[in-house]
Order: sequence, then C-alpha cells, then structure tokens
Amino acid sequence: MMKSPTPEAMYLPDVESHESDGHYGKMIAMARAGGMAPPGIWHLFAFKPRMTDALSAFTHEVMRGPSPLSAGLRELIAAYTSRRNACVF
Repeated sequence: MMKSPTPEAMYLPDVESHESDGHYGKMIAMARAGGMAPPGIWHLFAFKPRMTDALSAFTHEVMRGPSPLSAGLRELIAAYTSRRNACVF
C-alpha cells in the first residue's frame, strides 16, 4: 500500500485566534481545557457561524440522516477517505 504524504497544516491566524462565545467557540474552549487540540474546522465554524450553518446542517444530514448505510459505516468511509487524502481526521 502506498504511504500517504505527511500533510502540512494550513493556518489562518485571524480565524484560529478569533474568540467566539457561540456553540463552536465553547467546544473549542472545552477541547483546549481538556488538553486536546480542537479540529481545525471548528475554528472556521466559530469564526463565521452564519456562513457555516448550511455546511454544518449538510454535514449532519449526510453523516446522521436517513441512509441505507449505518452512521458508523459512514464515519469509517469518511475516516478512510480523509486518510487517503492525507487529511488528519
């Protein structure tokens, strides 16, 4: 099997340093308080919540909505795809 390349992180300082008291801002704070690095997408959702509401709803529907595939299998497919794309998931 071909080894995936090591991904280089893409940082957006204004997005990642933005303080938010919304849902994703609170999730970021909780992750950090627990010693975990929050997923990068959370920073985007916290930065412009109105602009990312549709993406969040779409993702939820794809991953948790009605489907012949179980939620667990959809998560496995997403994790496998992310790994093949050298994206930490």
